Amino acid sequence: MIKTDELRGVIAKNGYSQTDVAGMIGITPKTFYEKMKIGVFGSDEIQIMIDKLNIKDPMAIFFAQE
Repeated sequence: MIKTDELRGVIAKNGYSQTDVAGMIGITPKTFYEKMKIGVFGSDEIQIMIDKLNIKDPMAIFFAQE
């Protein structure tokens, strides 16, 4: 399960909007919001976010335990 609140924080800290990140990973903003709501992204999308947002500890955000 993805910690969407932490992901939102990382996006903001990097000076991007969720719409910007949607463009980075090649999906529409609407699709991005839907994925954030259910907390599920594909592995390719996760890798792009890790690289572009310079996420140092991706396990804590993308592979969080309940």
